[in-house]
Amino acid sequence: MKVLVTGSKGFIGKNLVAELKNKEEIEIFEFHRNTSHYFLDEYCEKVDFVFHLAGVNRPENESEYMQGNFELTKELLDLLKKHNNSCPVMISSSTQASLDNPYGKSKNAGEQLVFNYGKETGTKVLVYRFPNVFGKWSKPNYNSVIATFCHNVAHELEIKVNDPETELNLVYIDDVITELVHALNGYENRVGQYCEVSRVYKKTLQEIADLIYMFKESREDKSIPNMDDPFTKKLYSTYLSFLPENQFKYPLKMNVDDRGSFTEFIKTKDRGQVSVNVSKPGITKGNHWHHTKNEKFLVVSGKGVIRFRKIGSDEVIKYFVSDEKLEVVDIPVGYTHNIENLGETDMVTIMWVNEIFNPEEPDTYYLEV
Repeated sequence: MKVLVTGSKGFIGKNLVAELKNKEEIEIFEFHRNTSHYFLDEYCEKVDFVFHLAGVNRPENESEYMQGNFELTKELLDLLKKHNNSCPVMISSSTQASLDNPYGKSKNAGEQLVFNYGKETGTKVLVYRFPNVFGKWSKPNYNSVIATFCHNVAHELEIKVNDPETELNLVYIDDVITELVHALNGYENRVGQYCEVSRVYKKTLQEIADLIYMFKESREDKSIPNMDDPFTKKLYSTYLSFLPENQFKYPLKMNVDDRGSFTEFIKTKDRGQVSVNVSKPGITKGNHWHHTKNEKFLVVSGKGVIRFRKIGSDEVIKYFVSDEKLEVVDIPVGYTHNIENLGETDMVTIMWVNEIFNPEEPDTYYLEV
């Protein structure tokens, strides 16, 4: 199947091309501002489906709106007519097409061209009025306010929230691409004469700004945002894509002594925290128990033994662990426990606990196994 993507270097186009390249049965024709219009003619003769994503939304001159959003669309449709190619045509429009401004008027004009083309030729046309689209590879100060906010916060620049209560309708780039692939396969989400991305998020500017600032702080307090919330999950992925390339890594505080080290890695409000424990050869750590706090130990390097003794009992239970067979050991409440390095090298243990450590209520009581 031969697919034409105009605006292939733009935000949506780049993401769509990347996804289509994962499908062996699809041959992609890319058209962008640096492509000769000679090739557009050639593509329109061969193509089986058109994704018309090219457009202009922030030109230096208002006249460029019509040139980029109307005239290019007319050229594309005229070339398809020239070659008697009645393949389906998808066009990327905007919710601003209903507004009385130069950008909205140009997008509306492009829509009407496509609708009329469909009526005249019997061609299947798909017009998407996208709201604000956010995600990786978007451009700050161009594609969306989210791109600008993410870029500025990640680069220690100021962001301005003029009206905190301004509400935006937002769609995530991966949801957009999923919908476009469905459209390619004939399963578009059509609502009346338009097509839509089904997942739309309504958020205020203040909500967005607060989340992005929280993402930045999470690298310092070792927290992880609430990934159970779909919008937070998608916005967090977007924010990470704007990190400066020399700042992908960040330090953790290692608590080091002659026994080894203990380093907190991840903290969550509802799922506890993860830490990395390093024990020197022959070292035993622990010898304490908990009322409610519970843990999971996973030795990923070295070998050792985890011992348990139920409070009030003399019986010692032993679990031998090593990196030769990765096994999780649950640490139940009401058992005093320790972990000893039986090897000749450092033993590394990943430790999960069901709550973030609270020094005022540690729920940890010293008692030798």
